[in-house]
Amino acid sequence: MFLGKVRRQKAEGRSGVTLRRSLVLFLLPSAFCLLISCRQKMSNQPKYDPLEPSDFFADGMSARPRIPGTVARGELANDTFLATGRINGADGDGYPFPITAAVMDRGQERFNIYCSVCHGRAGDGNGMIPSRGLRRPPSFHTDALRNAKTGHFFDVMTNGFGAMPTYAVQIPVADRWAIIAYVRALQLSQNGTMNDLPADQRAKLTQGVSQ
Repeated sequence: MFLGKVRRQKAEGRSGVTLRRSLVLFLLPSAFCLLISCRQKMSNQPKYDPLEPSDFFADGMSARPRIPGTVARGELANDTFLATGRINGADGDGYPFPITAAVMDRGQERFNIYCSVCHGRAGDGNGMIPSRGLRRPPSFHTDALRNAKTGHFFDVMTNGFGAMPTYAVQIPVADRWAIIAYVRALQLSQNGTMNDLPADQRAKLTQGVSQ
C-alpha cells in the first residue's frame, strides 16, 4: 500500500520534499524498533553484579583473581624503584622523579587525607585515631625514621607494617612518593635550624626579628 502511494505521488508530480517526508515517516518507526531491540539485548545480557555468588566456579565467587603471569593495562612496572621503592633488593633512597612544588602540594593533601588521622598533621603520632585509645604510631621525628631511606616509607605504605595496613589500593604509586616528599619536609620543619635555610631566607628572618 505504501509503495503504491509513493508511485501515485510520483505519477501525480508531487514534489521531492513530500516524497522524502513520506519515506522518513515510513522508515522512522522501523529504526526506532531496531534501537529498542538493541537496547534490550544489551541490558538483559548475562552478567554478574559485584560480589554476586556463582555456581559455575568451584569457590562460589563470580569475581576472579588475576591470571598468574599477566599484567593489567597501565600497570607494567618498567621502573622497579618507582614501583617498589627498592634497588637491587634493598630499600632505595631518593626519588624516582623530580620533586616540584606541585608534587609537594599533592603530598601534603594526600598526607592530610590518609595519614594525619593516625600520624597527626605534624607527623608526631598524635592523630585523632590514637587519641581515642588505639595504638599510637611512631613519630616521624625520631632518629630512626629521620635516617630511614625513602624506600622504607614506600614499602610501609605499599605493604603495611605492624598495625598499619597496606594503602596500595587507596594511594596510587605517584601519590605515595609525593607523601614521602612531604614527610621529609615535615621532618626538616620540626628539626631544622637557621643554618639549614638559604642565606637570603636567613636574612629575611633576621630582619623580621630585629624589627
